[in-house]
Parts: sequence; structure tokens; C-alpha cells
Amino acid sequence: MTALQRFYQWVIDSPPLLKIKPPISDLGAFLSPHAIDSSHTYNGNPRLGFLYQHLCEQVIEASPDYSVKYDEIQINVDGRTLGAIDFILEKENNQKLQHWEVAIKFYLLHEQTWFGPNSHDQLDKKLDRMLTHQLGMSSSTAFVEQYPEIDVDSKHLLMQGRLYTNPFLDQKVPTECLGYDINSSQVNGFWCYQNQAHLITDVLYPLTKEQWAAGTDDFTCEPITEFGDRFVHGQTKSGQFWFVMPQSWPHG
Repeated sequence: MTALQRFYQWVIDSPPLLKIKPPISDLGAFLSPHAIDSSHTYNGNPRLGFLYQHLCEQVIEASPDYSVKYDEIQINVDGRTLGAIDFILEKENNQKLQHWEVAIKFYLLHEQTWFGPNSHDQLDKKLDRMLTHQLGMSSSTAFVEQYPEIDVDSKHLLMQGRLYTNPFLDQKVPTECLGYDINSSQVNGFWCYQNQAHLITDVLYPLTKEQWAAGTDDFTCEPITEFGDRFVHGQTKSGQFWFVMPQSWPHG
């Protein structure tokens, strides 16, 4: 199985970070026996979010009940870009249109806040922006004026990923974010500071960005022995994911 196939299967199998409560959604409506071929390649923007969006599109397109009507719709106001809509889907049996935003995120718990490895990114702030700005774009005046033919019937947010706790600190794990319940099954990663890394009892292997979600079963590369001045994301042979963070994180 290629790394891309493994990631695709993870997208299908992995629950979202938050429990379903509209507009929070999962991919359940699109699931089919389809799997991408080992020859499938991705040549788009190398950032993880774009690769994830591509794989979500593959899942949707494989569904007999839905099709991608539009993707990456740019919304412009007075010559500047207000933003882009990930997907407008059409349900085949009634031609109703759905606005979907998708995101893959990895957050580490620190003092009751879920921070990204880049600490400017936080779950509560990201969720608020997705719910208000991103999903709001399909009903904005600019969108309606620019795309009068697109009448959105429903809005959906899919946010997959993983949440990490520090087993070497006494942490109380939040159970909700902005009124949406956190899927406890997705709180399954660990993180620690560099000065705690010696407490990790298993060997840690590095992950490429496209392996962050689904991990790897190829441990022929050299294990992680040095951490430098940036964060490291790794995995043990048993499948445990770890972030090892600089001492200054999340404030530096």
C-alpha cells in the first residue's frame, strides 16, 4: 500500500475531531467500496491541507449519490479575494447543493487550550473561523452577486486529524470546543517537550507530512535521536504518534 493509499483509507476510516452536530459532518454519506489505485499520484500544492482536500474529493467523486459541482470557488470583492469555497456538491436524487469545507488539523493540549505545532493555530479559533467565515461565504452578498446560479441548501464542516496530550504533565482533557463535543477517540496522540523526550520508552521514527495522519509501517529509516530547534513529529513501531516540542513552545 502506498503512502497515498494509506492516507486515503485513513480519511475514510477516521472519525472527525468533533462529534457530528450540524454543520459538523463526516464522510459517511459518501462511502463506497472504491479505493484509489497504487498508481494514483498527486501533483498539486504540496501542503498537507491541499493533499487532504484532494483525497476528500476522491472519496466524494467515488460516491454514486453525490458529485462535485464546483471546487475552490474564488470570491472577490473590489478586486481583492475574500476567500475560497472548498466544495459545492450536488446530490444526484434531488439536485440540491451542499457547501462543504474540509480541514485536517493536529492540536496539542497545553493549559486547557489546543494549540497547533505552529502555536498561532488553535482549535477554538480555527473552528470559529470555519463556522463563521468559511461556511458563511456561500451566503455572503459577494457570493450571491458573483454566483447567482448557486443556491446552497445546506452547509457542512468536516474536520479530521488528531489531538495530542502530554502524558508527563497533569492535564485535564477538555470534552468540548465552542459547544461541540470532542470525539474522545481522536485524543490519541502524545506530545512532550524536548527535555521530557528521554521518558519516551519506544524508539521514535520520523514522519513525512503525508504520513502525519495515517502513519507508516516502513521503519527502515534512521530513528529520531536529535531534535534541533524545531518540533518533530514521529511514530513508534507500535503506532503511537508523538510530537516533541521545543522548550519555548507555545510562546516562542
